[in-house]
Amino acid sequence: MRSGEYRHVPVLYEEVLEGLAVKPGGVYIDGTVGGGGHARGILERSAPEGRLLGIDADPAAIEASGENLKDFHNRITLVNGSFRRLEVIASEAGFASVDGVLLDLGVSSWQLAEAKRGFSFLEDGPLDMRFDPGGGVRASDLVNERSEQELADIFFTYGEERRSRKLAKTIVAARPIYTTRQLAQVVERAVGKGGRIHPATRIFQALRIAVNQELEALEAVLPQAAKLLRPGGRLAIISFHSLEDRIVKRYMQRESKDCLCPPNTPTCICGHRAILKIITRKVITPSADEIDRNPRSRSARLRIAEKL
Repeated sequence: MRSGEYRHVPVLYEEVLEGLAVKPGGVYIDGTVGGGGHARGILERSAPEGRLLGIDADPAAIEASGENLKDFHNRITLVNGSFRRLEVIASEAGFASVDGVLLDLGVSSWQLAEAKRGFSFLEDGPLDMRFDPGGGVRASDLVNERSEQELADIFFTYGEERRSRKLAKTIVAARPIYTTRQLAQVVERAVGKGGRIHPATRIFQALRIAVNQELEALEAVLPQAAKLLRPGGRLAIISFHSLEDRIVKRYMQRESKDCLCPPNTPTCICGHRAILKIITRKVITPSADEIDRNPRSRSARLRIAEKL
């Protein structure tokens, strides 16, 4: 892939770099390197000797970031893999102790625009949605093989779709469904096209999350990221929907407390000790100017914590 083909405008760019407190000579991990937008800023501000480990489940992203960041080849290590294995990947790459970890949980503009990846219904393509096209179940596998109840649960849990049962029933009746446009049309026929967003939006979100086990991966990576941080190191996470943001918020809140016992417990018996200090007491969101420049940034939420 040519580098110019992988376009992903980094969201909350300055806010991320300031939140990570990037310093010359620092060591950082970008667990969702994409095309390398945030990574470039980190490498520039950590010059001349700073190092960065870039990880991405999408091999196309690794290829693109390698091209886009070739000027920093002696300071960057790129690995194609899931951040749910962050600790193992970091250890093997020589990044066992770092000054900052960034996770940008959004889908890239390129992934959405590439019809053959199946992330969007704006262009017709196969119902795939895998971040790593080399393995795992496709969205079409879920749509065509899961029971009506299982599909309803996926739509309700991961898409927060109130009409999950009706949509699951309609989809099962319309099977087999193999393309993005087919699925969008089935959803539209079932519930109509009224409203601010297309009715298939939440269904596509839910399927993508289920296909890539995104929430499970996020739950798994958070303690690993905290463990890798040096004292004073920063953890910065950009989420794009309430399910992700809730997981991040609750994790940071929990790990910033010394005791997790119920309020009526006379003395602490849990033995829990805080490992993080929350930097963003109020979540950081894009400015109106950034949303004008990049409408896809509108739902971004940035939270930052520091290792004690």
